Amino acid sequence: MYYVYFLQSGVGKTYIGYTNDLKRRLAQHNSSQSTYTRNQKWRLVYYEAYASKADAVCREKCLKQRGQAVRQLKDRVSESLRTS
Repeated sequence: MYYVYFLQSGVGKTYIGYTNDLKRRLAQHNSSQSTYTRNQKWRLVYYEAYASKADAVCREKCLKQRGQAVRQLKDRVSESLRTS
């Protein structure tokens, strides 16, 4: 399985990515092994599962390149984003 995931930091920043191992990737983000997410604590807000890597990559690109897609996702998970 491949996952597209949506993270939020303690200061309200968000991050979207994809991986084939969600638990490992979240641990990497929280242990500063990822350049963009370094020195912050992240929590998983939302994820989508795909059987195909190509589908996951396509969805991640869609979310990162299209402001309306990420806005719709943020609307969908708005209560989760408010929860600390």
